[in-house]
Amino acid sequence: MPQTARPLSPHLQIYRWGIQMITSVLHRATGIVLAVGSLLIAAALVALAAGPEAWSHVTAIAGSWFGLLVLFGWTWALAFHLVNGLRHLAQDAGWGYAIAQFVRNSWLSVVGSFVLTALVWGVVLVRGGGL
Repeated sequence: MPQTARPLSPHLQIYRWGIQMITSVLHRATGIVLAVGSLLIAAALVALAAGPEAWSHVTAIAGSWFGLLVLFGWTWALAFHLVNGLRHLAQDAGWGYAIAQFVRNSWLSVVGSFVLTALVWGVVLVRGGGL
C-alpha cells in the first residue's frame, strides 16, 4: 500500500511562544504542582497528629532553604493558578476576548501572581516567619 503525504499537525517548533501560550501551559503545570503540594500538606497534617517529634521533623524540613524554596514555589503556583483562573472565569463570561485584552490580561495574571506571592511572603516575614 503506497504511503500518502499527510499533513503534519502544528507543534511547538512551528508556533511562536506568546504570553497566551505560556499562561496556558503554566495554568496546567501549576495545577499539577498544587495537587502534589496538597499531598505534602496532608503528610504534614498526619505528622502534626502523630505528635511533637514528627511535627518537629516537618518544621525542620520546612524551615530549611530547600523547604522554604518549595513553600515559596507552592505559594506562587497557588497565586498564579488563582489569578489566571479568575481570568478564565472572566473569559467564560465573555469578557476579554479581543486580542489586545487577552494579551494584557495574560500579563496581568503573571504580574499579579508575583505581587500576590510577594504580599503573602511579606506578611509571613513581618510576622516572624515561624511555623
